[in-house]
Amino acid sequence: MNLKQLAQKENKYFAPGHRACAGCGFPTIVRAILKASEDPVVVSSATGCLEVVSTIYPFTAWKVPFVHSAFENSAATISGVEATFQAWKRQNKMDQHVNFVAFGGDGGTYDIGLQSLSGALERGHDFLYVCYDNEAYMNTGIQRSGATPFGASTTTTPAGKKVPGKMQKRKDLARIAAAHNIPYVAQASLSNLVDLTKKAEKAFSIRGPKVLVVLSPCNPGWNVPTDSMLSISKSAVETCFWPLYEVEDGHKYTINYKPREKKPIDEWLKNQRRFAHMLKPGNEWLLQEAQKQVDEEWGKLLKFAGETA
Repeated sequence: MNLKQLAQKENKYFAPGHRACAGCGFPTIVRAILKASEDPVVVSSATGCLEVVSTIYPFTAWKVPFVHSAFENSAATISGVEATFQAWKRQNKMDQHVNFVAFGGDGGTYDIGLQSLSGALERGHDFLYVCYDNEAYMNTGIQRSGATPFGASTTTTPAGKKVPGKMQKRKDLARIAAAHNIPYVAQASLSNLVDLTKKAEKAFSIRGPKVLVVLSPCNPGWNVPTDSMLSISKSAVETCFWPLYEVEDGHKYTINYKPREKKPIDEWLKNQRRFAHMLKPGNEWLLQEAQKQVDEEWGKLLKFAGETA
């Protein structure tokens, strides 16, 4: 599916009129992924930005069966729904295929919901888990999460004289999911909707557990203009902070995009006020450490995929 086909395809799953912030990334992500499904869809969503802005009583933006889960159990909830459908099939009560999709932010996926997700992947349920990764607990006050990058200033890791932002590395959720040896895992970005949609189409064509991790810019949390979501997302890809790749059966890595010229990490950091302190005189070591981490992770990915820089 190309961009023209994607734009022309009926939006029959997620309606406009939700209450997401202007410029928010996840409504576009949700629509692109669900448009890739040719079969009926059942959705579970963890507590978080997506759930809050799309289901404020008595209104809803969902045009499909939708289950609001707690912060920690979106994957468990969709597992139960999927298991029920499988039981109905065995009892010849239905024969139509249904795509089961669970959504969660990084807080409800990397951290609070990781145990639930791991269990669902290990059990082998037929569902797609989508993490819209905005790199902090944006819905509850912009606190740091396991997805928050090194150096970022959040409300729980404020950049100051003693501690200049978050000092820990971020988790690599895609590789954690791939370590479960499931059929399909992919990392995607709002900046490349064709790549994202193709990965969703591929995921829906595969039986068993699948995971998509999608970078989802947050203008209040990242402190960026509302019209910069695409450019910010593209910069993350061009600097290799957020590579586009997929993993099949836990070991077959494929890099979907390699920049012609890998940009320095400050190209991604400089337009986000959460990183402003890293670019100030005296904090050069922060920038050097951030670049080192990106280079190391990009090198690992190239090695996993059997490629060279």
